[in-house]
Amino acid sequence: MLRAHLDDIRLANEALASGRLPEVMESLMAKLNPEAAYFGPSQGGRSCTIVFDMQDSSTLPTIAEPLFQELGARIEIQPVMNADDMRKGIAAWQQQQG
Repeated sequence: MLRAHLDDIRLANEALASGRLPEVMESLMAKLNPEAAYFGPSQGGRSCTIVFDMQDSSTLPTIAEPLFQELGARIEIQPVMNADDMRKGIAAWQQQQG
């Protein structure tokens, strides 16, 4: 799951006015093919939360850098599971416990 906070209001405003903000977000959405994406205010600024399946951690720079460089975002990426993944993980753990 990715959370991005567009803390640099001036940079985000410029990106919005120039049309670059929606371009960056559309490119990110196409790249991630998310299960869900939410956009709204958080901590006094623009933000988004995107749930996606990261198959390879080496893709992290291609995900994060446009947000950093073009939108001045502060981001967090953390692993999360859906309910099916949780069931599978718990079953595997229970098998290990013997």
